[in-house]
Amino acid sequence: MSKTILITGASKGFGKIWAEAFLKRGDKVIATARNLDTLDDLVRQYGESVFPLKLDVNNREEVFAAVNAGKDHFGRIDVLINNAGYGLFGAIEETTEQQARAQFETNFFGLLWATQAVIPIMREQKGGHIIQLSSVLGVVTFPTLGIYNASKFAVEGLTESLVQEIAPFGIKVSMIEPNAFSTDWGGTSAVHTDPNPLYEKVKGELFASFTPDFFGDPKATSNAVLKLVDSANPPLRLFLGKISYPFVKQNYESRWAEWDAWKQVSDEAHGL
Repeated sequence: MSKTILITGASKGFGKIWAEAFLKRGDKVIATARNLDTLDDLVRQYGESVFPLKLDVNNREEVFAAVNAGKDHFGRIDVLINNAGYGLFGAIEETTEQQARAQFETNFFGLLWATQAVIPIMREQKGGHIIQLSSVLGVVTFPTLGIYNASKFAVEGLTESLVQEIAPFGIKVSMIEPNAFSTDWGGTSAVHTDPNPLYEKVKGELFASFTPDFFGDPKATSNAVLKLVDSANPPLRLFLGKISYPFVKQNYESRWAEWDAWKQVSDEAHGL
């Protein structure tokens, strides 16, 4: 049975690739973008199976209106993929207030508004699947991406609570945690701080560590996302790419070693 999927940020990158993958197999897609011209090719090829909507996820009223318009158009929303977001590159000291707030407005609050808007619809349907695009950098961190890391850590915390709240309504929740892929995330979509020479060394070391196979092929992710959507028992977290798993495993082993080393101090702090 075909599904109706709402994807935010469907103009390019993962959003566009996944929208086309769903449409190719016969699903219906509510595709949102700030510029509707970027969705013209999908409309030409898939006709009435795609419902394009202009949307700036930073605008809460617009988000609620778009989600309800999508539901009214196709009659239901089976899957929400909160994909809209971008990267902010720069050291924490370099980041302006406006840059930090704008990062959270899109990566966290835009996702929150769409989530809030779709829950009543899925509750009435007695089912649905909310998929948040997090990142491996919502689990572990890179230097000079601190505000981006923070926005994705916020998504992780929100979503862990969300799954406990809405499971009784029959609504499934997942997070997709990609490693780096050759999308526009680090290109024209990205924002860069004004550089401080003091951070040139740490930036250089980070980028020098990226091997040729560090960046995955975004088109290769479609089958994984289709499997996630079709799963009767989807995971809360799904890594995309072969870099994430060893990176996170090594990081968490280091965390456990440190927690173990300080366990006596932690226990004593309980006071009982």
